[in-house]
Amino acid sequence: MKSKKNIVLKIGTTSIIKDGELNKDLINSLASSIKEHKQNGFNFIIVTSGAVQLGANELNLEQRPTALKSLQVASSVGQITLVNSFKEIFKTKDLRIAQVLMSKNVLEDRNQFINTSDALNELIAQDIIPVINENDIVATEELKFGDNDRLSAIVAIVVKAEKLVLITNQEGLFDSDPEKSNNAEKINYIEYDSEELAELIPLSATGEGVGGFSTKIMASQMAGFSGIPTQIITWSDECIKKVVNSEDIGTLVRPSSKKVKLKKLWIAYGMPIIGKIMIDDGAKNALTNDASLLSIGIKEIKVPFENNDGVEIFDSNNLLIAKGISKISSKEFSLGKEAESKVVIHKDNLLIL
Repeated sequence: MKSKKNIVLKIGTTSIIKDGELNKDLINSLASSIKEHKQNGFNFIIVTSGAVQLGANELNLEQRPTALKSLQVASSVGQITLVNSFKEIFKTKDLRIAQVLMSKNVLEDRNQFINTSDALNELIAQDIIPVINENDIVATEELKFGDNDRLSAIVAIVVKAEKLVLITNQEGLFDSDPEKSNNAEKINYIEYDSEELAELIPLSATGEGVGGFSTKIMASQMAGFSGIPTQIITWSDECIKKVVNSEDIGTLVRPSSKKVKLKKLWIAYGMPIIGKIMIDDGAKNALTNDASLLSIGIKEIKVPFENNDGVEIFDSNNLLIAKGISKISSKEFSLGKEAESKVVIHKDNLLIL
């Protein structure tokens, strides 16, 4: 039997919350769409916002909290309502869900990264739909993803998604703020690494969520680098059907044609950085031609490192060009053309940015 394609759906606060309450009509419509298209060869993974706002409602707060402890409390209270509503509504369509809470340290630890990938893929294999949110209750300022847009990009990478779909309150990305300009035009297609995408400023800000359009752009860039297209859309009963049928809807952010291995994606987005080095132009050319990094090409050790540390690599213009896992400590080699040349980062543990 042909394997199914994975699609990650991220639902923003402005879509899942309507008039201050959980939008159960959307969840019901979503369940119907998923039921239909699961039978047509697709698996779905849901990343949903809304827990903090629901918790704030239950705690009778006038607005979404911003202090970390208040955020944690509201999220803990609201998460129960959110996941139970998904469970009850999806059950009416004979669909099973599983609650998954993730924290940023999943990405920083290679073993946790692999275990998370295995766990999500096992849920999918058992025909269970993961419903994912950030684990706010154990988060600190350093550990928080900051928004579920980038979390959804990480999930898409982990499950090797066919597509990342960001559901929001706008039809897609616009070339200017549609709330301020009548001449704003929707962007139908854009490349993930284009200057036009990078230069787009945040186009929306609300009091209901922290993920403005800048975070959606960053999420699409992460997914695009990983070979995954991103579609930014607004919700309708037919939107999932149009997405899986590759119809023109919202904004499609086209990805890189290169497929990057999961380990190298972890190097790009999960690996903690310890060391920093500057290399010469000869070493830069060698790296771009799929070579390992040798000590002879290193001009300067900006920050020392040990064996198996994450290292950022800068060119002679001080531009970040690569990341990798060190094979040896910076103490184990000397700089200079007369010094013995050693492999500092093997090409299998090296990612060109």
